[in-house]
Amino acid sequence: MIANFLRRFLGKREPPAIPEALWLAALARQPYLARLDAVELDQLRSLTKDFLAEKEFTTTGGLKLDNEMCLSIALQACLPILHLGLTWYRGWVGIVVHLDEFIVQRNFEDEDGVVHEYQEIASGEAWNGGPVLISWKDAQMTEDSYNVVIHEFVHKIDMLNGDADGIPPLHADMSRETWETCLLAAYDDFCQRLSISEVQGTDTMIDPYAADHPGEFFAVISEMFFTAPEAIYSEYPDLFHQLSLFYRTNPLGNISSRSTNAGFNA
Repeated sequence: MIANFLRRFLGKREPPAIPEALWLAALARQPYLARLDAVELDQLRSLTKDFLAEKEFTTTGGLKLDNEMCLSIALQACLPILHLGLTWYRGWVGIVVHLDEFIVQRNFEDEDGVVHEYQEIASGEAWNGGPVLISWKDAQMTEDSYNVVIHEFVHKIDMLNGDADGIPPLHADMSRETWETCLLAAYDDFCQRLSISEVQGTDTMIDPYAADHPGEFFAVISEMFFTAPEAIYSEYPDLFHQLSLFYRTNPLGNISSRSTNAGFNA
């Protein structure tokens, strides 16, 4: 079903305003947004309003969809594109909200060409050309550096030029070679650190899931870029700089110029 917040206004040109009390409550549940200044918060509110008008929310398993739920997910989803624009989420409209983790079908082809199918439990899923699937339980987990909403929507950005491989469509003033060098160097280093930590029985600052693939590394690192940027800057400053160039912002506040009309190479 479509949330009442959207249904009441379907067909109108101007997206509905977000009620003040609803907006302030949503902000309070995302403590990392305290890094944004007043201008950015106004931009985020406007972008979120447009996002809500453009995207369609549905639920599964009898979960009741409400305005707070839609706003919370939309608010988090809009943070990565705050200085990029809503066109970075073009080509799809659906957001499917599950109550909790859900089962997805996977398959892979082995060296002999045999296709194996299996099931996997997921808290989020982004389909190339299709919807984003989100566990509502996980979407509310905004402490530390974990953010399933940012993670899955970063995958949608990454998919604009094909598979989610960690190399999204870069801006015209960015170097693909430099991006790949920084991303893969950090990825390889993290995989090595993870192997050592597993032997020693210690934890890593970055979610181990990031070692699964460079595309997952990009999504996990992006989560932390917005929610725990100090950790990324301290571990991988060169990659942090590339992320700042790509997202056209710096959560640590040491980049003086920003561009909100960034183009990209398709």
